Amino acid sequence: MDVLIRRLVHVLAILGTLYHLYLVVHPHTPLSSLRVSILDLTQVQRATHVCLIALLGYWVCVYRLKSRSFWGALPLLVMTGLLTFEFLRLDVPVFMKAMACAVWALTMLSVTIPQMGTASNVICGLLSLFPFLYLVVTYEKLIYRAIMPEPWDLMMSLSEILLVLGVIFRLSGPIMPTLVMIFVLYNIYGHHIPGVFANPGFSVDMLLGKLYCETEAGIFGSITGVSLKYLIYFTTLGAVVTQMGFGKIIANIALLLVGRSPASPGRASSVMAVLMGMFSGSGAADTQFVATLTKPLYDQVRYNRLVAAGVIATVGSIAYITPPVMGSISFIMVELLSIPYSLIIVMATGPMLLYLAGIMLYNELYVLREGLPHLEVATTITWAYFRRYSYVFVPILVIIALIYRGISINLTVSVAIGLFLLFAYVDRSVRPPVAKVWEALEEGIVSLLPIASAVIAANMIMSMMVLSGLASKFSIVMLKISGSSMLFATLFTGVFSLILGMGVPPIATYVLTSALTAPTIQKLAMMSGIPEGPALLATHMFLFYFAVLAEVTPPVALSAYAASAVMGTDPIKTGVFAARVALPKYFIGLTFILSFSGTALLIVPVTETLSGFEAFRMIALRYLASIAAVLFLNVGVVGYLFRRLSQVERWIAGVCGLLLFYPHFGLNAVTGALALLVCVKAWMSRHKGAEARVPA
Repeated sequence: MDVLIRRLVHVLAILGTLYHLYLVVHPHTPLSSLRVSILDLTQVQRATHVCLIALLGYWVCVYRLKSRSFWGALPLLVMTGLLTFEFLRLDVPVFMKAMACAVWALTMLSVTIPQMGTASNVICGLLSLFPFLYLVVTYEKLIYRAIMPEPWDLMMSLSEILLVLGVIFRLSGPIMPTLVMIFVLYNIYGHHIPGVFANPGFSVDMLLGKLYCETEAGIFGSITGVSLKYLIYFTTLGAVVTQMGFGKIIANIALLLVGRSPASPGRASSVMAVLMGMFSGSGAADTQFVATLTKPLYDQVRYNRLVAAGVIATVGSIAYITPPVMGSISFIMVELLSIPYSLIIVMATGPMLLYLAGIMLYNELYVLREGLPHLEVATTITWAYFRRYSYVFVPILVIIALIYRGISINLTVSVAIGLFLLFAYVDRSVRPPVAKVWEALEEGIVSLLPIASAVIAANMIMSMMVLSGLASKFSIVMLKISGSSMLFATLFTGVFSLILGMGVPPIATYVLTSALTAPTIQKLAMMSGIPEGPALLATHMFLFYFAVLAEVTPPVALSAYAASAVMGTDPIKTGVFAARVALPKYFIGLTFILSFSGTALLIVPVTETLSGFEAFRMIALRYLASIAAVLFLNVGVVGYLFRRLSQVERWIAGVCGLLLFYPHFGLNAVTGALALLVCVKAWMSRHKGAEARVPA
């Protein structure tokens, strides 16, 4: 059975990826005149995408099955059971009620019973075809029945919800689907909640109708459309780069660029992560790639294993904020804010470089403090190698150029995919077997499964929040709690994001915080003097960065787990060290929103508001202060500046770093002068204190 399912997955995954690639060129083909629903209609395209994710997700779990604890899954079982119970109370035929119970048992209960795993996954994969086929046949009528759905509409809606939650349960665990169910049940039972969070309570048939029948308000909404329009193309691009063998070439170029100093392993990790992040936008995958290639280098220079794992985990997460790909959140921002993707690229570039500078400064200071030996690598890689293979960066330049010309993202990335395939077969030293192309197409959609399922869940959460008006209720409470204090509100939101990120993917964290806290943050930002447009952009970039930080924040830090698996370290301790290395990033995100000058890190809010010279002056001053802040915060964390520092000196340096982050010119000037004194004192006594041993 496993072998048969593997073969079916291989074929279906290839066809699924080719379907998405064909959608790019479909409007320019003769088929476009036939008006085929799965090729021309947005709702049916999204339904096709969801069907592929569910079908492949269940069948992939046949041979990658992870049995889930009954007790860990109990809240989800109870909540989905409640939804099924409410369906049983509706006036629908008895056989539909029996079908609903069977679907619930197959999607939810069976995953906690290992003996039922394979059979239930195969059946659930087949069942996912029925809601899709029903929608394809009746889509024109369904739109008009969203408020008053018919019995079969309700049955298909419940089945689709349970099947989607079931595949998320299998791929990512119970937390994300449980969160979806909390919002669904809140809409059903909200009238029992006292106080400001009460809602009128909505009937189950109306909820099921909206989730399944409406184009934008349900499962097939605009956030789900992000996975269809953007993410599948970037995951396919990453798979093509890997399977065509370009990953190793990029790694070799990174090693060539960093030299053979004691700091070279950390430098190589940083450069590799940035170069691979341009193609993938996946933190955990990049972390594993970088860790595998650089582990021998860290061992050779006797890097502390935990520190090495922390550095790797931190640089791995940079993929989420490295243009032009970044992660799925950036495309959600495009849809929610209705802004060009090119603006997000510009806004992300500066903070990404600051984050990278923070990692590399930590690495340099740590190496100097420990006095590590030089790297001895026997390699034939020279600058001729770089010139020989520099063409690997042409597709990235093409992506950037086409995006700025206003070409659609899916067409842009499809062109880049075509270029990589062309280069792979033109260059005889790279040319892979044809089977690698099929593997790349398969990996393109299979690697998307956990991300896409989380995106679909986020769409359901957003739909439920909009229906209940929860966002406005939460804003009222947040304003009262914060006392209209901008600093308190941003700190509260940052902590809220980190806590959410412990259990759900970054995309869900961003969707939740953008719906619940963004209106309040934006309002307070405008009250503090930031114009409306810059306040909107800065708010969402702030939420974007804190959603990503969960990747390196213990106890649940996926990049830290990926690094620890390769480096052989404890995941929790690795997460702690990764958080230390990433410390400046926590404050970089905060500065976006504290004042108008803070938005200068994002460049776009300032250039769209001020004249050329004023914008340049504000941007230059903000970056100067931020670079100094990153430096001195790392000096405080590592405890080295020309020599080992005393604890008091470390505290002074660290506090200077924190104050330099705060976007206020007067405070930055005074703090900068104090930081300069610390530098001078450390420089003048560098020989005297060189042998002092202060624990890190």
